[in-house]
Amino acid sequence: MGQCLKNDPAEYTFVAIALVDRIGRRPLLLAGALGQAVMLAIMAIIFATADKDPGMGLVLGPIAGTGALLAANAYIAFFAASWGPVVWVMLGEMFPNQCRGAALAICGLAGWSANFLVTMTFPILLSMFDLGITYMIYAAFGLVAWFFVRRFVQETKGRTLEEMTY
Repeated sequence: MGQCLKNDPAEYTFVAIALVDRIGRRPLLLAGALGQAVMLAIMAIIFATADKDPGMGLVLGPIAGTGALLAANAYIAFFAASWGPVVWVMLGEMFPNQCRGAALAICGLAGWSANFLVTMTFPILLSMFDLGITYMIYAAFGLVAWFFVRRFVQETKGRTLEEMTY
């Protein structure tokens, strides 16, 4: 098991590179959002049902600990094979030439702001709730991302830059 945990997340990015033109950007985003949400929900359940020791904090048994570790690594794999690279591919393809530069700047700012927001809210949520509820909140946002992509994101595979009319 230790060997499989040594894999570089960048290896999963190559999966996205190989699949992005075969199956499309939107399906990768949908699979990634759902996969990430499920992995976060699994971790939330594991942490919510774990024993709590006043002196040690959260105590995971060998099965729960292994499950949490596998779910965390699967979360990283889902991200690295979908949202990590595909969002940047789509950003370069989804805006018309007239506004692409400004749109990329705004989207880049929004993406990095979202990363900052997650980083800043995690300790706050953790102090307000336990680890299980905190992870479940992030899992819910994974589902929001899935519904957002399903409703609003159009496939850019096979379309020219001139065909983009958002």
